[in-house]
Amino acid sequence: MADKPSYLHFDKPAYAWKPDVDYRKNPELYRVGKGEQGVLICEPYKSEIGPFWRFKAKPIAEESSNKIYDLFLTYLAQDDFVGADMARKYLQMGFTRARRYANYKGGKKYDKEHDYQLLEKGTGQLEKAEAADVFFAKWKEAESNAKYTDLKKEWKRRSG
Repeated sequence: MADKPSYLHFDKPAYAWKPDVDYRKNPELYRVGKGEQGVLICEPYKSEIGPFWRFKAKPIAEESSNKIYDLFLTYLAQDDFVGADMARKYLQMGFTRARRYANYKGGKKYDKEHDYQLLEKGTGQLEKAEAADVFFAKWKEAESNAKYTDLKKEWKRRSG
């Protein structure tokens, strides 16, 4: 099952992030998790950050990643770890999604018609690879931010 998409047997009730929670009002319910988990669910951050998330081409990725990074810094200035972590996740997701489109035509990694077999890699768009590089740099810049690192350690110690 490792070569199949994880969404095939997704356990929604067990998922730590819930769409009906306001994570600014209830930050104690937020979990850092792995990678990009919760990024398309956690409000109000999804609505604040998501509209700026674009990776069609390098110039668009530059504008998008700069805006999201600015939001990341704003959240940090407000000591809002959840917001900063969500912005960091959007930067990471900019990288991973752009990479997927660079690697696979149309961003499709699995063949739904043939038992979700992996599709041929190397059929994607070069411009998405350039966009991925832009997001990768901003994601790593966010992850290496000293205040973010300290807040994350404390958050994980307290909340998970």
